[in-house]
Amino acid sequence: MEPIKVFITEDESIVREGLRDMIPWEQYGFTFAGEAPDGEVALPLVRKIRPDVLITDIKMPFMDGLAFSRLVMKELPNTKIIILSGYDDFSYAQQAIELHVDQYLLKPISKSSMIKALEQTKRRIEEEQEHREYLYRYAQESQGYEQYARRLFFEKLVSGTLSVSEIYEQADALEIELDAEQYNIVLFNLQAEDHTTAYSEQISQFLDTIIRELLRCPDYLVFRSSILSYAIVIKGSKGHMENLTKRCIDTIRGECETAGLPLRWYVAVGKTTSRLSGLPQSYTEASHALAYRHFMPSQHILTADQLKKENENPQSFDAVEMGTADPSLIREMVQRGLESEIDDFVTEFFENLGTAAESLMFRHYLILSARITALSAIQDIGIDRALLSARLPSPELDAGEDLRAYLKEVLETAIALRDEEAQRQSSGIVESALQVIDQNYTDENISLNVVAKTINVSTNYLSAVFSQKMGKSFVEYVTQKRMTRAKQLLRQSGKRTGEIAAEVGYKDPRYFSFVFKKTQGVTPREYRAGEQERWV
Repeated sequence: MEPIKVFITEDESIVREGLRDMIPWEQYGFTFAGEAPDGEVALPLVRKIRPDVLITDIKMPFMDGLAFSRLVMKELPNTKIIILSGYDDFSYAQQAIELHVDQYLLKPISKSSMIKALEQTKRRIEEEQEHREYLYRYAQESQGYEQYARRLFFEKLVSGTLSVSEIYEQADALEIELDAEQYNIVLFNLQAEDHTTAYSEQISQFLDTIIRELLRCPDYLVFRSSILSYAIVIKGSKGHMENLTKRCIDTIRGECETAGLPLRWYVAVGKTTSRLSGLPQSYTEASHALAYRHFMPSQHILTADQLKKENENPQSFDAVEMGTADPSLIREMVQRGLESEIDDFVTEFFENLGTAAESLMFRHYLILSARITALSAIQDIGIDRALLSARLPSPELDAGEDLRAYLKEVLETAIALRDEEAQRQSSGIVESALQVIDQNYTDENISLNVVAKTINVSTNYLSAVFSQKMGKSFVEYVTQKRMTRAKQLLRQSGKRTGEIAAEVGYKDPRYFSFVFKKTQGVTPREYRAGEQERWV
């Protein structure tokens, strides 16, 4: 730990110089950083030096010690203040207590009493610094690749189920800063060109790189929306939203265009809103735009305005047969589309067909094509086509509205089967991960990376499927197992806290105690005492 900086403010030069010269600062882990005769002179120096400890007289000309202390505590809340007073007056002490000063000493001050006060203050500084370090460490560990609570919050935020007060309340609990003049939502979807390698480690690591770049901007709040999709909530002032949105798009575009990987990437942009309550609409618009990636696979940036222009250009029947009615669109939707996109897909599909859908021959062709394409698409991703064939509706339909319903049902059935298979596979992956965790959770070096490597899957993918399956993040699960075992040992053994910490995966017993209290609400000692009393 670096030496603790001390600054003295005292109008009596004899007292100030005496304090300065009589304390062997370095011997006790301090460094003398400066002095001043009153608060007015001291304030700019303190702002520059930012001392860890401020020793100040309570009564001084120009600016007294109490007024000076109030300013310092407001600007430098971590600075500890030691008040010196020549007045044995409770009103002064009371004001000092209300200010939460660290020490209140009556003059004359002896060398031994000053050293004792400084050592007590030093211990508090070290304890608080350790606590901040542990908080940071715990926050970093808890964040990992994904904070499941953040994902749930985002889902509720864009669903419109939260009131504005509930939004702020839950955001505060998650330490998410939402205050801004305006907001917008950008959706980012990334997949490998080859569907069978969509979860490769290389693609996942690249996705992590993009997210880290976006997180460099404090005006971007990044949330995972699916395994390889993220949502960015952009917040800012009215004059900067356009630039912030452009910067977000350019960051993603720049990374993807220079990646040198076979990628399919898409960015969909909602419309700016001045209210948090407007975010669900912004999200709906962005989601609607993202669904158009199936019709415009070469168009990477999708916006509502752009789609409006596209829809103003009617296509000929020949263009329809070569474009919108192309079976590859249905194949793409079955293999990569989301259940939430089906309505948008079917609506756009038939709007682009125009009068072609009135032809009985064309309807029969489309019914047969949709069925065969869905079966083929399912088979290509490793699922027995017989499973889908048994679930698909009968293709004996003629009416135009029935044709829409038929295509929708085909897509819903195929995507549901695809997702069931993905869920089955992810369940197997999670079960494998749980086995590794159960065998190694007491190892301090266990991590999401280690487990993912052990079971041979992408770290990013494991993070997503683990939290989705377990309802908590990887770190939350491991911590819970460690705390459960620690409570058993505290209750059933006479082992010391340090021994228990080591046994459940913490080399630092103080950090173990910090995590225990953070998660259980009491210290290990308090828990043990409570359990002992309970079982007497």
